[in-house]
Amino acid sequence: MEQGLDGRQAVYVHVGGCHLAGKRSKGVQRDQALRALTDGVDACPHCRPDSELGYLE
Repeated sequence: MEQGLDGRQAVYVHVGGCHLAGKRSKGVQRDQALRALTDGVDACPHCRPDSELGYLE
């Protein structure tokens, strides 16, 4: 999960090992990533965690 510049709000969900995940990223559990996606946090367009996790809008 990549945090915004303020460090409080998530801006992207990434798959572990995504080379686009920046320094503000941290690992989270699968259920947390799915919850973030359902709450409207964008999926990284490169690594497509929504497809990887089985969540498609």
